[in-house]
Amino acid sequence: MTIIFFIKSKTVNIDKYNIKDVPGSSGRLDVISRCILSAILSNNDFERNIQIWVFLDNYGTFIFNPEIFDYDTFPKNELFFTDYFVKFLQKNNNSEDSLFNRLSSIKVSKMNIIDAINHFKQLNYSLYILYEQGQDFFKVSSRIQEEKNTVFIIGSQEDEFIYSKELSALKIPMISIGTQSYLASSVIRLLKLHLLVL
Repeated sequence: MTIIFFIKSKTVNIDKYNIKDVPGSSGRLDVISRCILSAILSNNDFERNIQIWVFLDNYGTFIFNPEIFDYDTFPKNELFFTDYFVKFLQKNNNSEDSLFNRLSSIKVSKMNIIDAINHFKQLNYSLYILYEQGQDFFKVSSRIQEEKNTVFIIGSQEDEFIYSKELSALKIPMISIGTQSYLASSVIRLLKLHLLVL
């Protein structure tokens, strides 16, 4: 099956970025980096059928598709990855410096998250919102695993998007990994574990 994760952040801001204090100086870009690495890395390679789309209110939409990266040179460490991503955002991939950026292959999209949701709906992807009050994932996991193409929309604590009227109007089913609160990166790992192993 093909799995695509969507994650959105309105807080990421790299104007005062400092590698010595990534969480405090980047608007929690470290959380986004952790989610990206959790999604597209497996034990000793990339996950070949997984992508993650990152929607940053202040910078745009970025698509991480393992097929366009070189695993040997890809920054697998969270700190290195974040630093390369910041450089990518700062240069907007229009500088000669981008030639030396190990993340220079990041694809940039003009679609916002609603556009992207509608795009994948038209492609007949199944879509689910991860939400603590949603339906128990484990009761529907076998059905989800049978679906060939699936998008999971991961919420974040600081973003009201998951609760917005705009998203509610799309009537996307909500599912929950459990009653316990998990970090977004942990949710991604759990979904991969259960869907790719079943």
